Amino acid sequence: MFVVVVEFTIRDEFTDRFLERVMQQAQDSLKLEVNCHVFDVCVCSERNNRVLLYEVYSDKAAFDAHLASAHFHDFSETVQEWVSDKQLSTFERLQSDN
Repeated sequence: MFVVVVEFTIRDEFTDRFLERVMQQAQDSLKLEVNCHVFDVCVCSERNNRVLLYEVYSDKAAFDAHLASAHFHDFSETVQEWVSDKQLSTFERLQSDN
């Protein structure tokens, strides 16, 4: 499995709008992408303008398809001005033998 972790810092005045829009993005990704298995939205308990996404895809090709999707492009264009920082990391999830 291919794991994506994205951490956003949102401009304070856009936090509520961003949270609403990113929750819609999570729903769209899970509904429209058969190879998107997890799309969690997490908010920092100390600063709600720090938002972490934890996404799990079947493989890198599935994530690339996510990036090419119309709903991703709409999300990205909508929130671009609201974001002051964005950090993205990718991982391969290891499976235990248990």
